[in-house]
Amino acid sequence: MNAHIRFDRDALELHLLDQRLLPAEEADFVCRTPAEVITALQDMVVRGAPAIGVTAAWGCVLAVAVADEDAGWQERLSAALEHIARARPTAVNLRWAVERMRACWRAAGELSRAALLERFLREAQAMQDEDVAACKALGRFGAACLEDGDTVLTHCNAGALATAGYGTALGVIRAAVEQGKRIRVIADETRPFLQGARLTAWELQRDGIPVSVACDNACALLMQKGLVQRVVVGADRIAANGDAANKIGTFGVALLARHFGIPFYVAAPLSTIDPQTVDGAAIPIEERPAGEVTHMGQRRVTPPDVPVYNFAFDVTPAALISGIVTEAGVLRSPYGPAIRAALAESRP
Repeated sequence: MNAHIRFDRDALELHLLDQRLLPAEEADFVCRTPAEVITALQDMVVRGAPAIGVTAAWGCVLAVAVADEDAGWQERLSAALEHIARARPTAVNLRWAVERMRACWRAAGELSRAALLERFLREAQAMQDEDVAACKALGRFGAACLEDGDTVLTHCNAGALATAGYGTALGVIRAAVEQGKRIRVIADETRPFLQGARLTAWELQRDGIPVSVACDNACALLMQKGLVQRVVVGADRIAANGDAANKIGTFGVALLARHFGIPFYVAAPLSTIDPQTVDGAAIPIEERPAGEVTHMGQRRVTPPDVPVYNFAFDVTPAALISGIVTEAGVLRSPYGPAIRAALAESRP
């Protein structure tokens, strides 16, 4: 897949493959200002925790690029970075990326706007490159959790589109296929935004990996029939105790996997782990616009004035997770000590 997050250094433009249009159309959404990056994040032009983080880093670059270098420009830039960090609440990679850019700024000391822009350009590119490398590393570790001939069920999209490239859950699957294992995939459609049906199926079909799409509510039957041997999903935030927030419906998949004795893995880079969040109860759960539920495209499918729930994420308790696949290896229960050790070893 061509890079779906591309920064044009000459034009100072961020080009994002508009995921709202897939699979029918491939077109870029071009951002020239941090406000346009925030729109892209909130309107689901780009989604998936690692991709959100990388996009936020490039948004910080644009914030410097459009800043007027006059009295008080640093304060206005700081405020612009905070606006980016608040664009969406659940994916911890968003604030993580902005804080890393802030740390780069602090380390540089007093700089002109042009000099700071160069530092931000280097830092954002490094973050993008590091994410691809992390996904490939966790893919290799996670591939060992899959057996030749497995059918893997996944929920939402945790592929190249959800990262800077390669993917987390789909990175595990891609790595297993690259090792010669015969892997088939069942992609939950993932209502209401259909990331599985539209995005996961699109990615895997392009890669030549056998994939079928199933209704979310077919999961129990598929497992009962023995059609699923493993579940691998991504995450938007992992708490210090191993509880993992992912797209709404993931918790139900994990409960069914436990009932049927099917291993359930979460794949995510270490940047998705939030050691400041004690457990899943402390993870903020985004509520998205009701129109995503009340309408299919332009057609209303619910009676007018009937309220809906549109929570974007749920939290899978650590007790239901067989392993957390990271670039540092597959973490096992008890997750608290395993997470602390992995984070400590990853620090420079």
